[in-house]
Formats: sequence, structure tokens, C-alpha cells
Amino acid sequence: MPTKIEKDSLTGQETTGHEWDGLKELNTPLPKWWLYTFYACIAFAAVWVVIYPAFPFQGATGLSGWIAREAVVEQQQAAQARMAPMMDRVREATPEQIAADPELRAFAVAGGRIAFANNCAACHGAGGQGAVGGFPSLADDEWIWGGTHDAIRATITHGIRAGESEEERVSMMPRFLADGVLTAAQVGDVAEHVLSLSGRATDAASAARGVELFAENCAACHGERGEGNRDVGAPNLSDRIWLYGGEKRDIMRSVSYSRGGVMPAWGPRLDPAVVNMLTIYVHALGGGEN
Repeated sequence: MPTKIEKDSLTGQETTGHEWDGLKELNTPLPKWWLYTFYACIAFAAVWVVIYPAFPFQGATGLSGWIAREAVVEQQQAAQARMAPMMDRVREATPEQIAADPELRAFAVAGGRIAFANNCAACHGAGGQGAVGGFPSLADDEWIWGGTHDAIRATITHGIRAGESEEERVSMMPRFLADGVLTAAQVGDVAEHVLSLSGRATDAASAARGVELFAENCAACHGERGEGNRDVGAPNLSDRIWLYGGEKRDIMRSVSYSRGGVMPAWGPRLDPAVVNMLTIYVHALGGGEN
């Protein structure tokens, strides 16, 4: 027998026959405009699949032959062509010449910011703030190897202890405890003396014993007052900026077993123009020196 069609008494609309707690579901059709729009979208999608690549296969699968990867390459080539004259000027100039030219400097800072994000931020932080663990801050005025344009460029170009360049920055602190140069007690005395250089010693007697030990083993590189030596990459020990932590246990760890971060030589990896832009950008972060 045919199903009897019920209508809602209030709206006169047919119902679906479904009922919940006395509430009947109305069989309300979709608006015509919505259906036509939906069908048009389906038709548009079908045409798009035919004309443009829509499947993850190598090469073009659409009638147009357009490939997104090739379009990106073309855009990059066009951008490189537009920037070529400025890149040539940056490549041929010294960092000092770039810094003295407002147009070149603005271009170099903008390009250096991008190059820094791509190559340097992973270790030095997005803003060059550095991190405890051997990643120096580039935004303050404390430099291990110097903060002039030439010094920064040399560090970027040749790297630090990476074994990739004959002109790389090289310095190595002895492992005073591991190599038997000092005893554990003496290492503690040296650490106390180092803390006293920044006014943080807690054991005056231990710090006093560490004075002679520091003079005999550490002053040659770090200076008599712990002021550091950029020629050999010896950090300043008299301030409160620490690469590996400034607590006594951290200092004892450094004295006992040595520390030494590694930075790649970016010269062989990057265009000389990019190296110059990085130099200008790092110098401009806030701690650059003349």
C-alpha cells in the first residue's frame, strides 16, 4: 500500500515520518538557488581538473600544461633579475662601504634579515638573542671575536672550530680536571675566583686561593682581570654574560672539561653578497662596533 503523506498542521509542510518526543521532522527541500550554486561548483571543479594539474603525478596532467613548481621557479628568476644590479653592488662593496651608503644599507639589512632567519636563527635566535649552551647573543655589545664589520664578516665567512677553513676561528680551552692539570678542589677555587670577578663569590677563602691558580692557568687567555681576549676568542669573565651558564657548577664544568661551540663556515655556502648582507644585519642588531 502507498505510504500516507503527513503534513504538519501548523506549516502545512510535508513531514519525513521521523518523530522524536512528539516533534516531527519537516521535509523541507533545499532552496533552488543553493542547489544551482552547488551544481555549478561541481561543474567548475570538473573543468578545473581537466584544464589544470590536479593529481600528484610528475609533470603536467592538465590541458593547460601549467605546473606550479615551474611557475615558482620563473617567479624566483624574475625576482633575482630585478635584484641583480643591487646584488652586484653589495657583492663588490666592502661592509664599510655598504654601511655608508643609505640605499645599499637598507637593501642589505632587508636581505640580511631573511638570510639570518634561514641560516642563523636556529642557533642564535630569531632576534639574535642567543641561548645558553654555546650560542652567543648577537644583539648586545659583548663579542668573543670582535664586533666590527671586518670581524663579523670573518667569523661568518670562515666559521669557528668547524674544520672547514684554514682561516677559521680556532681556540681551545684545556680540560684542567680531565687532563690532570688541576684537582677538583682547585677547580672549585678557580670557579670561586671567577665568580669574584663579577662580585658574586660566596666563599672568600676559596676565591683567594683561586687567584694564583687563575694567574697561572687562565690569565694568559682571559686576561689578569678576566677581561677576555678577542684575538684568541677568550670570553670576558668579569661581566655576567655566560655562554654555558654562570652558576658555580657551570663554571666548574667549563674549567674541568672545557667548552667549545662550532659554527659552520658560511663563505663556501653563501653568495658573497649574502655574506655581506648578513654582516650588515648582524652589526645592526644592536651591538656592532666601529
